[in-house]
Amino acid sequence: MTTAIITATGSYIPQLKIRNDYFLNHTFFDKDGTRVKKDNTVLINKLKEISGIEERRYATSDQQASDLGFLAAQDALNSSGIDKETLDYIIVAHNFGDVTLESNRVNLVPSIASRIKFLLQIKNPDCVAYDLPFGCPGWVEAMIQANYYIRSGDAKRCLVIGAETLSRVVDPHDIDSMLFSDGSGATILEASDKGQSGILSHKTQTYADENTMHLTMSHSYNDKHHPQKDIFIKMNGRKVYEFALSRVPQLIKDLLDKTNLSIHDITKVIIHQANEKMDSAILERVFKLYEIDTVPEEIMPMTIGWLGNSSVATVPTLLDLIMKEKMDGHKFKTGDKIVLASVGAGMNINAIVYQF
Repeated sequence: MTTAIITATGSYIPQLKIRNDYFLNHTFFDKDGTRVKKDNTVLINKLKEISGIEERRYATSDQQASDLGFLAAQDALNSSGIDKETLDYIIVAHNFGDVTLESNRVNLVPSIASRIKFLLQIKNPDCVAYDLPFGCPGWVEAMIQANYYIRSGDAKRCLVIGAETLSRVVDPHDIDSMLFSDGSGATILEASDKGQSGILSHKTQTYADENTMHLTMSHSYNDKHHPQKDIFIKMNGRKVYEFALSRVPQLIKDLLDKTNLSIHDITKVIIHQANEKMDSAILERVFKLYEIDTVPEEIMPMTIGWLGNSSVATVPTLLDLIMKEKMDGHKFKTGDKIVLASVGAGMNINAIVYQF
């Protein structure tokens, strides 16, 4: 039986470090346009307490999402020695395309995938490049699509990328702007007949009935400084938190049941780095579904404290860091089964069970 296995990973972590004190002189407003009265030090400390974020990374002024995606893809190709001309698909998950510094204008023509294929200088016309906007779960969903191509025999090798520059679409007057960051991660999936290794199963859900507007694009909270035509990412953090806790744990449990596994069989849960408190609560609820009160400390590696929330890039970046043994106390060994999971705009949730 053909399965899709990971044969290479790569990532690009932008060099520009933005520590929390960067926001000390920001002027924040509530959504009703009134200025936030709390001192910024209090706001920053609260953000750190809930999200775990101490610093995040921003792209430099000359970089856009396609540049970050290219660098992550190049890392995957160079570190593995895989011939770029043998790629059948390049699937790029993102939400905002290329946005130049201070422009607030999304540029999607040509597609980000085509731009990355151009930057990689791939000549093969049978290497199909396309974009996948699916909120923060976009990279996980792109992996699922690549898995379908490989399992069907349509492809032997797929490059899956998650790239985002959220720093270009945040409202500097919105407290939530401190959550978001830039980055990119890439993975190469290949066809294999080596038995049980590879993607074992997956599950995706979209809750669009009552939850779609938890993450949207809207005008700045400071209308006097930004014209109404400029729109920025906006999040109802409380609703997203409640939604994630009510839906993601059960999806992971359902997926494990589908795969005839339990949480006891899983060595790592790599979840979208949105919020440290939220991710910890999700995992606790997964374990409670198995009537387990204590979560193993080593099961959930996290990067949000120093990389922030880079949307589609968080899961592949974290995966790459572990694959290359750059995360202290975390590594994979043959036979390990892991869960890759995400939640985000849509509202979409998804997860994959993968065995090394």
